[in-house]
Amino acid sequence: MIEAANPFAQLNRVDFPAPGRKSSVKDAPSIETIAASASNLVPMLRERAQRTEQDRRVSEATTQAFHDAGFFRLMQPARYGGYEYGFTAFIDVVSELARGCTSSSWGCSLGAIHQWLVAIFPEEAQDDVWRKDPSAIVCGSYAPATMAEKVDGGYLVQGKWLFASNVDNSQWALLGVQFPPEEKGAPPSAGFLLAPRSDWAIEDNWHVAGQAGTGSKAIVIDKPVFIPGHRKLTFAEASSNSPPGAKVNANPIYRIPFLSAVPVCLVSPIIGTAQGAVDELIELAGTRVTRGAVAGGGSRLSEFFPVQSRLAEASASVDAARLLLYRDTAQVEQMAVDGHVISVEQRIRNRRDHAFAARLSRDAVEAVFASVGGAGLSLNQPIQRMWRDTNAISRHISLNWDAVSSMVGQYLLGLEPKGQY
Repeated sequence: MIEAANPFAQLNRVDFPAPGRKSSVKDAPSIETIAASASNLVPMLRERAQRTEQDRRVSEATTQAFHDAGFFRLMQPARYGGYEYGFTAFIDVVSELARGCTSSSWGCSLGAIHQWLVAIFPEEAQDDVWRKDPSAIVCGSYAPATMAEKVDGGYLVQGKWLFASNVDNSQWALLGVQFPPEEKGAPPSAGFLLAPRSDWAIEDNWHVAGQAGTGSKAIVIDKPVFIPGHRKLTFAEASSNSPPGAKVNANPIYRIPFLSAVPVCLVSPIIGTAQGAVDELIELAGTRVTRGAVAGGGSRLSEFFPVQSRLAEASASVDAARLLLYRDTAQVEQMAVDGHVISVEQRIRNRRDHAFAARLSRDAVEAVFASVGGAGLSLNQPIQRMWRDTNAISRHISLNWDAVSSMVGQYLLGLEPKGQY
């Protein structure tokens, strides 16, 4: 196994004493057991990674393996068969999967995090999704792409939603919408509506250079469909410490504001991918012998100083990214357990660290890719795919360093921060 070549492998397994690594569910498997299942799937994911990219989606077989391992139950409420683990446990699992395949990890990540998001909807909405099928997977497109029409009992909605990752394997969708003002003269609000698979179609428009295997296609509703009002969650509710679902799901993880922790579903795959790239380079550098077109022929890649230096830099960058993410997430979990409100400064610092951890991870893979030469360009070489995938993830609006750093700088300078926090 490639990880065995990395002498830091065990040291890299951060063990923060975070509340989210414990489950109060009696029969829940330990997080160590679940994480071990993730490790056991890495060779299979690595073997399937190129096919996943070619198919532009995560396969049904891989999705079933995630189901069987209990990954989609990680953050699901116990009353629907979930384990109610927190975000730190989530990081353990998703980042490990990404060492094998970024796209597959991403699909699992979004599916698992949306179990938490559905859990903060009103109880009736949770029942709609899980009462008949507790294993239902929920995809989503967060941008409020259309204005919902208020009608008796709910809303009429139609439109097109982009970037719905893992939509092929999903039974429900979170649709970002704008809601009409509640009062005359007030601005519209934004939030989510939950729609079952029977309400929408998939437009196969996902032809991309990175993260191709995520199947992040478009959701289309051509004619208005009715969605009951209880399947509504505003961004304001999701960003509070008392969303509707917290009334029936008492675990403190369901009182954590949306943007304080949910971006871990985006960061965990890129950190795990960067770790996978480091592991790949260690394995490759120990066996590859240069051909010496210019100089240095017949030498092992591991003997070149630039390779040694870049590998050290990449390894440190991955560790730094991982530590930032775990620290912030563990603090938020503990604050929720203690009943503290997550402050604005904590939210903004977390958003800074989400984006910076992604940047560190991307730079780590850049250093690895720069070390493998022309041989790294082959589509059979995992490092080039990791390079494309991490560059794609780092361009996500929630992780875009230009956007997030501007917001953080505004706050530090006493200005009104403009952005997602």
